[in-house]
Formats: sequence, C-alpha cells, structure tokens
Amino acid sequence: MVQSIVFTGRRVAELRMTPARSPETGEVAIRSLVSLISTGTESTVFARRFDSGTHWDRWVQYPFLPGYSTVGVVEALGAGVTSLRVGERVVCRCPHASGHTLPEVECAPVPEGVSTEDAAWFALAKIAFVGMLAAKIQLGERVVVIGAGPIGQMVTRWCAAVAAGDVVVVDPTPARLRLAEAGGATAILNGPVGEQQEEIVLALRGERPDVVIDATGNAAVFSDALRACGDFGRVVLLGDPGSPASQRLTPDALTRGLTIIGAHDAHTRRDAQRWDHDREIFRLFFRLVLSGRFPLDGLLNRRYLPERAQEAYDSLEDHREGTMGVVFDWAAATAP
Repeated sequence: MVQSIVFTGRRVAELRMTPARSPETGEVAIRSLVSLISTGTESTVFARRFDSGTHWDRWVQYPFLPGYSTVGVVEALGAGVTSLRVGERVVCRCPHASGHTLPEVECAPVPEGVSTEDAAWFALAKIAFVGMLAAKIQLGERVVVIGAGPIGQMVTRWCAAVAAGDVVVVDPTPARLRLAEAGGATAILNGPVGEQQEEIVLALRGERPDVVIDATGNAAVFSDALRACGDFGRVVLLGDPGSPASQRLTPDALTRGLTIIGAHDAHTRRDAQRWDHDREIFRLFFRLVLSGRFPLDGLLNRRYLPERAQEAYDSLEDHREGTMGVVFDWAAATAP
C-alpha cells in the first residue's frame, strides 16, 4: 500500500492509503525518502487563497494531491529500464506519498556526495532557473530579487552562480535575508520593497537594477517592482499570485520602457532540445551543489512525519515567516 497526503477540502489535509502498483515496461517503482513542501504554492492551495475563475480555481479540485519535489530510492524496475538501478537515489516531480510508480524518464539520479535533504531542493531550483532564463541575465548585470522565501533563495543562488554583478535581496524578514546573504547576495535590505526604493539605489552605487525578479507571489508587490527597476530594464514575475487582477500596472512600464516577463515552471518545455525533460537542469543544479557554488546549508528548518500533515500545513499558514525548507520524512514514517 501507498500512503499519500491529500487535501480533501479547504485547510484539511489527510493521509490516505491506496494500492501500490508494480512497474510496467519503461517504468520504475520508488520508495520515498523525503518530499519538500513548496511553501508558496501549497499554502495557497491549502488555504484556497485565490480568486474564482483563476487558473488556481480550475486546478485545485478535491481530492487534491499536493507536492512535486520527491527524493526516493529505486526499488523495482520494469522491463526495458536501462538508465537506473535498484537502490539508486532519484528525484521526481511527484506528490507527497510514500512511493510512486512512474516512467523511467521522469526520474533523475542523485549523485553521490549530494545529501538527500539538499537534493530535495531540485524542483524549486528548477523553477528559479526558469526565471533566470526569462530574465536573460548577462555577466555583470545588476539584479534585485524581491522576496527571500524558498524561490527567492534559489534565484539568489543562481544569480551568484552565473556571475551577476550585484544581487540585492529585499525582504521584511531578517532571518531570511541572512540566508540570502549566505547564498550569494551582495546586499540585503530589510523591509517591504516599496519602502526600500532609495536604499536599492544606494546598494547599487547610485544605479537602478537592470533586472528585478519578483519571487513573492504577492500581487501588491508588482507596482513597487516596476518602480524599482532601471530604465529599459526587465521585470520578471516568478511568483504566481492567487489574485492576479490585483496586480496594478503603473506608468513606469510605458514611460521608462520596461519589459515585463512572466516566468512559469512549464516554460522550459518550449526548449526541450536544450533542457531535456528538465533533467539537464537537475544535473546542472547537482553539479553546482557538489562544487559548493550553490550552498544550501541552513535552508531546511522543519521536518514532519507524514501523519502530521495537518499540523505541518496549519503551521505554514499561521507561522509563515518562521519557515523556509519543510520536508515530510517518509523514511522515518511508520510503514503502511
């Protein structure tokens, strides 16, 4: 049997049992070790904090299976599987559950030397990578990242890895800013971005940024992101607000020639020849982690047994600022 975390209604998370399935041709069966909560997406879904008629409203139907960042161990191979072996650790974009049976091509091996907890960031790192592709950041450009939550942390590390000239991170939570600084931010500003406009210019030695990346998912930030950006710069919307109609366009977009770019997890599919099924992005992420150029120390700060799913999601809702990386520990869970 397989244990799965299921949202059965607004702010209701349950652990349900379903029959396990043996792998068929081209498939593998994996046993989950940990699965990382995407705190922004999953808390929005859990609280049903989105407007009617949005894509969120169409997507979230009950029973809903949350999660998409699983690290597991291959337990069985179907016929024809050649790229994986039993006992190998892999990552997959699967919901929170104790096990999965899925196509071989949807798994990517975790290299020796990358811890299971660090590997769990693979999916959020990939989402941030999409923002980097959209931004087209050039060597030495000035970047402002708004929001130092999990996605903002990943964006900061990618910026540092590709040698952006300056990476200024803005967030109202000091603990998150310290993690961003450890991840490569050249300056950190404590407070809402609307109150940090002058400080951004000071941090960039009198200049405005070439690129502003909004990683908050907060619709109210959009107008301040436009105001913060330099003339003819790019504003990348990487966070996905539940109330997109509340995003307010200001005259900055027209009078200062700004380019506004939407970046979504699925956009790499348009470039499948270069980023084959996302696995090339995962491999790059793992290489940077192994080399020490993508530091993840301190990002994981909460761990829950799957049977405490309701508590985990309630905590995300009620104490959001105190959380960063949150995983379900399937390896420590009671066997179904």
